[in-house]
Amino acid sequence: MMEKLVIPPGVVFDETHIKHEGDVIVGNDSSIGFGIDARKIVVGDRATINGDLIGDEIRLDSWVKVKGDVLCRGDAFIGEFSSIEGKLTVHGNLEIGRNVRIEKGFEARGLITIQNPLPVIIFLFVYIMELLRLGKLDEVEELFSEEFENPLVIPDNTKLAMEQIRTGRNADFRDSKILGNVRAKNVIAENVELYGSLRGKDLLISGSKIHGAVEGRRVFIVGESIVYGSVSGEEVHIEKGCMVEGTIVGRKGVWIRDKVEAEIELEGEEEDDGLGEEEIQKDVSEHIQGT
Repeated sequence: MMEKLVIPPGVVFDETHIKHEGDVIVGNDSSIGFGIDARKIVVGDRATINGDLIGDEIRLDSWVKVKGDVLCRGDAFIGEFSSIEGKLTVHGNLEIGRNVRIEKGFEARGLITIQNPLPVIIFLFVYIMELLRLGKLDEVEELFSEEFENPLVIPDNTKLAMEQIRTGRNADFRDSKILGNVRAKNVIAENVELYGSLRGKDLLISGSKIHGAVEGRRVFIVGESIVYGSVSGEEVHIEKGCMVEGTIVGRKGVWIRDKVEAEIELEGEEEDDGLGEEEIQKDVSEHIQGT
């Protein structure tokens, strides 16, 4: 579940918050440059949130830093050594670990229990491993569908901020409005409006608007997409009806066809995207081939 960056339908980025009617899962050691307003919010160990957290249920694992207020409309779970620079308000029960620092105080209307909650990621991992050991694959799928609703998934060691969205994993963006320059491995952007550049290995842009440059090894632009910037890569495939306002360059060629078929692999382990800062721009010749 945490193997790729997933921004599902309905997610909206504004200047201060990521807003989502579903759930948000933040992986370990990630840095989020926005506040989060969602249904259920789960934040992994040592992650940093540079804003407020607002949700129906909030779970913070150990050593989490929240540089804002935390408002929970239901139950909240705060792991040990976490810190909240604002105020903690919990309308339900509060389970809180030791050595938690809350700078502006807290208010909890339900039962307060002082004990370190079991990190939810570890709990799910142990539970899934046991289900897999017993051969209950169907129950693994049911667990995620019942536990999380249309989740926005941010993998471990991801930076997500207005100036940059960066992960060593693949990325899957659907029907959402995103603010930030994206750098990932392979990327699918479907019915997305991205205010920033897009950079990776294999890129599929379908029915989307990209307000910035697009750089990759293989770039596929389909479904009447619009790129308000330049497009460059080793191979660039463009479907008729799409528009690119900037230059189009390609090492091996640029193909413009009535229909473009693209297969982008989003499964697999984390690895570097392999793109140097100037790799794509060097020794690039423009070559257009039509069919």
